[in-house]
Amino acid sequence: MKSKTKTRRPYIVGDEKIDRIITQLANGYGSGEAAQLLREIITTAIKLGREGGDNGDLKLINLSLKELRYAFRVFSPFRDVRKVIVFGSAKTKKESPDYKLAENFSREIVKRKFMVITGAGPGIMEAANKGAGPGKSFGVNIRLPFEQRENKFIKNSPYLIGFKHFFTRKLIFIKESDATVLFPGGFGTHDEGFENLTLIQTGKCRPRPIVLMEPKGGIYWKSWMSFIKGQLLKRGYISEDDLKLFTYINDVKEAADYVENFYRVYHSIRYVRGLTVMRLKHPLPKWLLRKIKKDFSDILIRGYIKNSGPLEEELKRNEYPYLPRLIMKFNKSKFGRLCDMIHIINKV
Repeated sequence: MKSKTKTRRPYIVGDEKIDRIITQLANGYGSGEAAQLLREIITTAIKLGREGGDNGDLKLINLSLKELRYAFRVFSPFRDVRKVIVFGSAKTKKESPDYKLAENFSREIVKRKFMVITGAGPGIMEAANKGAGPGKSFGVNIRLPFEQRENKFIKNSPYLIGFKHFFTRKLIFIKESDATVLFPGGFGTHDEGFENLTLIQTGKCRPRPIVLMEPKGGIYWKSWMSFIKGQLLKRGYISEDDLKLFTYINDVKEAADYVENFYRVYHSIRYVRGLTVMRLKHPLPKWLLRKIKKDFSDILIRGYIKNSGPLEEELKRNEYPYLPRLIMKFNKSKFGRLCDMIHIINKV
């Protein structure tokens, strides 16, 4: 019987001369997988030019690519440094307890070798940039006709990036950060908060700590959680496990502990050929591995959780070959439970 293995159709323009020039260009600036990706990017640009009748489409793609390229260049030297994104209202006043809390949290988390990312504007964003101090934070600004001017603590920093479109800005927020801290705010704060939760819930973002912060005695996030439990959970729109994707804290050191401890043993996660690979900073003791196998079998499609070294695909890309792993056939639906497992692993 003949094999039914599908062969991938070549991604080309279809003009032999143009395709040859594209290949030469790509090979001149990269090799292996990098050259292949560059070839496809250039091919996409040519296809857009040939197929599109609207210059507006080209302008959108062009500006988005430029913005992303510049952002990648700014963040690239700091890829090995953990970062916390801080969201909250641009309208928060300097004398507000929320402002003071955001400032103090950023000051504390920077002491623990993290960096801070904000939207670069006033209010909570200003407080976070101020607390982080010079050279310890990034500003990812959005150009708006009102309100959103960069604050004085990030204005002249080389780590200030401007965006025209929200979607590219939001991509950078998620891609370049490792934790999310939300202070009281308006539509934008809720938009970012719900997007973070949605991306983790659906597996489109790596697990991360998400913290809702407000001063002691505050009811902003408590009211929000009452709505989440009373409407979303009660109606079955989310599961009980989804509530484990975030936590509520109003103490600076406790919040910083929560963020820092999320990466105490857990390092990162990768999906390879149907397997979920969880990288750890050190091997787990045998008793804990037995406990995890027993307590978290419900998150697996089949099989069990086991120790592993780096997989072949990881070795090819030199992805942390020195770290021990746990591998499993995760069902990719119970991400709240997966975060729960990470918290248990980090207690060792």
